[in-house]
Amino acid sequence: MESYLNENFDLKAKNSSEEALQRWRKLCWIVKNKKRRFRFTANLPKRFEAEAIRRTNQEKFRVAVLVSQAALQFIQGKNLNLLNSKVGYTMVMFFQTRVLFMLSIYLVFNRQMYAGLSFLSDYTVPEEVKAAGFQICADELGSIVEGRDVKKLRIHGGVETITGKLGTSSVNGISTSEQLLSQRKEIYGINKFTERPSRGFFVYVWEALQDTTLMILAFCAFVSLLVGIMTEGWPKGAHDGLGIVASILLVVFVTATSDYKQSLQFKDLEKEKKKITVQVTRDGFRQKLSIYDLLPGDIVHLSIGDLVPADGLFVSGFSVLINESSLTGESEPVNVNPVNPFLLSGTKVQDGSCKMLVTTVGMRTQWGKLMATLSEGGDDETPLQVKLNGVATIIGKIGLFFAVVTFAVLVQGLFSRKLQEGSHLIWSGDEALEILEFFAIAVTIVVVAVPEGLPLAVTLSLAFAMKKMMNDRALVRHLAACETMGSATTICSDKTGTLTTNHMTVVKACICGKIKDVGTSKGASNLSSEIPDSSLRVLLQSIFNNTGGEVVKNKDGKIELLGTPTETAILEFGMLLGGDFKAERQVSKVVKVEPFNSLKKRMGVVLELPEGGFRVHCKGASEIVLAACDKFLGPDGEVVPLDRASIDLLNGIIERFASEALRTLCLAYMEIGNEFSAESPIPSSGYTCIGIVGIKDPVRPGVKESVEICRSAGITVRMVTGDNINTAKAIARECGILTDGGLAIEGPEFREKSEEELQKIIPKLQVMARSSPMDKHTLVKQLRTTFEEVVAVTGDGTNDAPALHEADIGLAMGISGTEVAKESADVIILDDNFSTIVTVAKWGRSVYLNIQKFVQFQLTVNVVALVVNFSSACLTGNTPLTAVQLLWVNMIMDTLGALALATEPPNDDLMKRTPVGRKGNFITNVMWRNILGQSLYQFVIIWFLQTRGKEAFQLVGPDSDLILNTLIFNSFVFCQVFNEISSREMEKINVFKGILQNYVFVTVLSCTVIFQIIIIEFLGTFASTSPLSLQQWFVSVLLGFLGMPISAALKFIPV
Repeated sequence: MESYLNENFDLKAKNSSEEALQRWRKLCWIVKNKKRRFRFTANLPKRFEAEAIRRTNQEKFRVAVLVSQAALQFIQGKNLNLLNSKVGYTMVMFFQTRVLFMLSIYLVFNRQMYAGLSFLSDYTVPEEVKAAGFQICADELGSIVEGRDVKKLRIHGGVETITGKLGTSSVNGISTSEQLLSQRKEIYGINKFTERPSRGFFVYVWEALQDTTLMILAFCAFVSLLVGIMTEGWPKGAHDGLGIVASILLVVFVTATSDYKQSLQFKDLEKEKKKITVQVTRDGFRQKLSIYDLLPGDIVHLSIGDLVPADGLFVSGFSVLINESSLTGESEPVNVNPVNPFLLSGTKVQDGSCKMLVTTVGMRTQWGKLMATLSEGGDDETPLQVKLNGVATIIGKIGLFFAVVTFAVLVQGLFSRKLQEGSHLIWSGDEALEILEFFAIAVTIVVVAVPEGLPLAVTLSLAFAMKKMMNDRALVRHLAACETMGSATTICSDKTGTLTTNHMTVVKACICGKIKDVGTSKGASNLSSEIPDSSLRVLLQSIFNNTGGEVVKNKDGKIELLGTPTETAILEFGMLLGGDFKAERQVSKVVKVEPFNSLKKRMGVVLELPEGGFRVHCKGASEIVLAACDKFLGPDGEVVPLDRASIDLLNGIIERFASEALRTLCLAYMEIGNEFSAESPIPSSGYTCIGIVGIKDPVRPGVKESVEICRSAGITVRMVTGDNINTAKAIARECGILTDGGLAIEGPEFREKSEEELQKIIPKLQVMARSSPMDKHTLVKQLRTTFEEVVAVTGDGTNDAPALHEADIGLAMGISGTEVAKESADVIILDDNFSTIVTVAKWGRSVYLNIQKFVQFQLTVNVVALVVNFSSACLTGNTPLTAVQLLWVNMIMDTLGALALATEPPNDDLMKRTPVGRKGNFITNVMWRNILGQSLYQFVIIWFLQTRGKEAFQLVGPDSDLILNTLIFNSFVFCQVFNEISSREMEKINVFKGILQNYVFVTVLSCTVIFQIIIIEFLGTFASTSPLSLQQWFVSVLLGFLGMPISAALKFIPV
């Protein structure tokens, strides 16, 4: 079976091919209820339709952008050189005509998009907009940004004038007065997209009723009611039919309730996924705000890795590159600046930072319009869902064969009896009902045999695990990641913020050759008093200007540091030195900024000085920035050339700081005279070293223990960081990652290795320092392909997206991670803590094991129910279990069994097992041993009762057959009840450990037992049962209980 499943029902955890998705669907031809079984699988037709619409919309928008840009360029006559000649003039006129023709054709076919928009310069403000205190309407704003209409933007006076027309300020933002916010919402709308209404409970009831076998049984029940009432009258003749109807309704409502609760869990998780915040200025204060609370007029602060949350206009910023591929399909990033100030919702900030004026929100944005036209195709199904669909298909085929044979044998037995009696030409209503009962039994065998609950149990277990993991600070974005994490064999973890606390402080500094402890205000004060004023001024200028952070006042009037932990640590150091952020920023004018780049590992800024001339400041990885220096500041603040002795001294300080587990940064500057253009690149060498700072980032509590847990679980933890190798090694040793015999290597050295060398070093590799995003990507790819490891990778930056995408499980950081990284990830670690990653692995293993337990339990019921009914039909001419009883058994093993076993919480023992890895069999030899052993015991018990039951219980009289069948039914059900308990552990003897902590399991088991008593004692008329004596109850329960010691004995058999 396993080889057949691997060949036909094998699916990757992510990035599966269309062929693989189609292949397994074609093989699943025995399906009772398509709507329910495939509810949590990708809807491929809808997905293809959505992709076609997306491509069409992208092409329309791309053409619109190109046409508008070309039209503007030609109409404004920007190519003046061409106009100097007659031929040139003719060419310009030709292109103008052609472009205008294209534009007119485009507008004709897309007039609905631009309906109601004014293209005239004499724009009139609608009265309701004026009355609200604004000078421009939402449609006019939309036409400017969406159409990238520079001409119309100029007519309205540019970005600054539009800011005024929106009743806002580029410095202070909008007012948060409730009345003004309400007016703004009324005129411009809110930043929310139209969502599909959630499905109600009765939709799931209707879908549960779509089950083909239940429909056939309903038809059988209807015929049984008609024939029964006609032959035996009301109410006696209606009992069998009403019993089947009641069973069908019970199955439907229990199934619908389970499915509806799952949908609510997924709905809660979807809400969590959409919680995105941005930095906004309102009432003059910087604050975090949900993107859904944004309004036109808001001033949003964007930085590298952010998603643009609404349509808007560029106010100020540097080096802004926007990836618009989600809208236009073009991979080339767009440079956004005062000349091209248009920012569109749904695009991504690839580089730089800026302030944006929000102009259009919600369904008025291009992204909102695009979302409105798309039908969701859903997420890809998970590997376990596909594999269990394969198991269900195989067993379904076997069940269908047994059902047909059982029906044939039963009907043949009836015909044989009629032939012996010589009444084969005369048929009574009772005999017709008997054939109908045979057919109902055959259909019910199919109901029991086709384990539709298997793939759905995966979803149930995943939904339960995902909900619980939210409480453990992990948000699962893709279902497959939850189960794949249970098979992980390697975790490639970042250092900063994951293994460490991400609460950074500058504790040591070497400025002008003086090394000082500066972790306290006293230490910083001592340093500032010992270095020359000129050096202090240059240092503070570097700290407060060459930064991606800011010092602002919050709503409470308190000073707040914004930015990455590294930036805030440096800013705090500057303030301890007596610096003033605002004053320092006002003295010099920023001409050009190059944000921190993970490839160059440094950032730079060019300042225009008040006394004239330009100065460059550079900050970044110590050895890299130091290598770009040829001078340094001496003890008296003088500029001294760097000789070999000085370089060795400074490198020694870097190594000393790093060996103390400090992150080191080098600050440098350079005078570049009076000539500098913003288009020119920032110089890469010739700097003067100001000094080196050492930043303390303590290891998180519990990380060492978590790494040890991973090691005992067979999971290798590797640290991949951009930090100095000595810092990385010191932290790795403290965390327990770097062990004796382990290898630490730098990224530049790693990327120079050949394939043969990589195969030798990767098994021993424990730390990679000074790594680039592509180094991380290469490592992950090698581990996955060459070594067939199941790899989990953490990432927080935009450039980590390729590695997150390549890994089996991408783990993005919830606090320090960019939106681009989160979008590429499968799981978001909300607290950035390595211990949470271990918890995710534990939950992943729990999901995998729980599904195995449920499969073992359900296959046991399948085997016994099939063999018992088939053998009884063949050997005795009737079956001991009726249609109603089989439906109840089906519910025990399907919906209720899944609820009980698939929701088992994880325990610490899970992390003492070896990982399944990439090649592990799902249905293991241990499971087959338990299934076959338990099935054999149950079959022997049922067969003994069927053949020797009357003698054993001394049953005589007209009701003896009914009582015997009731005993068989009751024993069979209690065999499943105790087998459910035994299935909690597949290899351990003690199956009761932690049972009372699993309230779902206890509740399901209790309800099963209580309802079984009700069926036997009070619903005999409908369920074809008879009340049992205490002795009979004791024996039937005992026979079920004896399955537990049998199960325990089986676990001693080695496999």
